[in-house]
Amino acid sequence: MGFMKEFKEFTMRGNVVDLAVGVVIGAAFGKIVTSLVEDVFMPIVGVVLGKIDFTTLAATIKDPISGNVLVTIPYGKFCNAVVYFFIVAFCLFLVIKLMNRLQRKAATEPPPPAPPTKEQELLTEIRDLLRQRGA
Repeated sequence: MGFMKEFKEFTMRGNVVDLAVGVVIGAAFGKIVTSLVEDVFMPIVGVVLGKIDFTTLAATIKDPISGNVLVTIPYGKFCNAVVYFFIVAFCLFLVIKLMNRLQRKAATEPPPPAPPTKEQELLTEIRDLLRQRGA
């Protein structure tokens, strides 16, 4: 029973739960970026480069004697993966830049002054009373 309790404590730590949330959000973000690359950017790039559909670009190596296809190398998919990588890297750059800016702003703001303690309030009152008597 100790093993299960220890495992439960491990899985309920804040950083493990945060990591799990990050993985789930990252997977969803990956699907969004994949769709953005394949469905939005690559068709635009294909039109700009002369109506090329990158998903169909491939190099084939044929047997010189029989003419049969030996290997097909789909380099268009590789081009999609490269564009995908750059988009993800750029998005992460923007997120990290925003987080750094927010952290710097939080670090530069001084904390509000602490309210006076009861002792300080009483000493202030005594000082003010003494000043009134002396005047």
